[in-house]
Amino acid sequence: MRRSAAVLCGAAAVVAGSLTAVPAEAGTPRATEPFPVARAAWKPCGTDDYPALQCASVEVPLDHADPAGRRITLALSRIPHTAEKYQGPLLVNPGGPGGSGLTLAGFVASSLPRQVAAQYDVIGFDPRGVGASEPALDCVPGHFGHVRPDTVPTTPEVEQANLARVRSFAEACGRKYAGLLPHIDTAGAVRDMDVIRRALGAQKINYFGYSYGTYLGAVYAKLFPERVRRLVLDSVVDPTEVWYDANLNQDHAFNERHRAFMAWVARHDSAYRLGTDPEKVEAEWYAMRAALKEKPAGGKVGAAELEDTYIPGGYYNGYWPYLAQAFSAYVNDRDAEPLIEAFENFGAVDAAGDNGYSIYTAVECRDASWPDDWRQWRKDNWEAYERAPFMTWNNAWYNAPCAFWPTGHLRPERIRNSKLPPALLFQATHDAATPYQGAATVHRLLDRSSLVVESGGGNHGITLSGNACLDRHLAAYLADGTVPRGGHGEADAVCAPLPDPKPLTSKAAPTTARGSTLHGLLGFRG
Repeated sequence: MRRSAAVLCGAAAVVAGSLTAVPAEAGTPRATEPFPVARAAWKPCGTDDYPALQCASVEVPLDHADPAGRRITLALSRIPHTAEKYQGPLLVNPGGPGGSGLTLAGFVASSLPRQVAAQYDVIGFDPRGVGASEPALDCVPGHFGHVRPDTVPTTPEVEQANLARVRSFAEACGRKYAGLLPHIDTAGAVRDMDVIRRALGAQKINYFGYSYGTYLGAVYAKLFPERVRRLVLDSVVDPTEVWYDANLNQDHAFNERHRAFMAWVARHDSAYRLGTDPEKVEAEWYAMRAALKEKPAGGKVGAAELEDTYIPGGYYNGYWPYLAQAFSAYVNDRDAEPLIEAFENFGAVDAAGDNGYSIYTAVECRDASWPDDWRQWRKDNWEAYERAPFMTWNNAWYNAPCAFWPTGHLRPERIRNSKLPPALLFQATHDAATPYQGAATVHRLLDRSSLVVESGGGNHGITLSGNACLDRHLAAYLADGTVPRGGHGEADAVCAPLPDPKPLTSKAAPTTARGSTLHGLLGFRG
């Protein structure tokens, strides 16, 4: 993810405590637990938005193969249940890798129907190395803090400048966190989730994950199927493409989503004065990029930073009016201030983003094999760039530390699963970050799963964003386990997307409307 949500809670010490246990399912075996875990001790850490929020922490082994060895600390948050009917903990994760989940607990609890949320303890957590968990990784503070070389390596000098930058990042991580990096991966985070389950006093968990959080949930379900009660996956990672192929496929999907944005701008020519032909609007955008390559706006926004600013529009079309306004001001009025403001809102990386990127690279580089011969990266990315120029090289350099990563690589978990209760999947057909095929693949791999499709939608993270059709399916499932079954081809249910946004009526800064709040929590890239 490009940016993480701000950490709102401190972590309390883990001491012995009490928690209402999840009602035991009939016939549920009690597995022998490998090492003792203290109950989470909750303390108030409410915010203006989520006054009922509580925080705690839990210690987990750095190496789960050596539970008596070094421990690290995970930060937890909770909105406690208030209903007499209690359905157990609902762990939530915003993705990444590297996204903080502490605030997401408050968002999910306040966005679900009140009578449904009241039946769960909604549990947020910062995975190992993230946010308020300790230690929190930050390999190179300010890695994105200046005008970077052009992402498109049109000369050997530009390519070498980018290679030096990503190699130095990988080497810095290796020097700074030599003892941690071999244990920052999806498998470790999944085993941490089971320690969280034990700290909550629960025999089973419910789980709701977005984006990379869907992969985290699917792997947990594979390793601990008997401990899953309900499983919701929104915007689903394709587990057969972890992670090199997934990023190449993203390039094509983001290019199409950027072209959809160009077409939207063309439809609103009266507001943006950039033409009614999407091809010509797109040409204006690339001309803006070329100009910024030569003269960065305000000494801050060069070609690479322009891409950083507009990539979020591929995740959420609610950003389109702000991005279009900045585009129009720069091209028509020679006014760079709206573009600089857009960069600061959408593209700039703060300290939380530095932490998120450090975890992103640590997890993705460790999780799976990457080509270690740069000639393979060069070949594959130039081929992708020919058809998908918008994000290809930006994405390549974002992931390129994996070509030089100082740890070995693991094999991705095979998530095929016939031991789960019914799971519920949500997917937009034109999602760029996790293209549709990933959800179709997981639907086939998880027996008894149901797939709800937002047909024609292009946003990433689609539940609890204002689509009542999607949210009805989510609420029914969390209320009593109801899932739709068949009748729509590959999908079990189909919902129409929300309407595209309208141009702004004033030069306003981005709002914190419901959908944009969620997408701020999700962050980017995963």
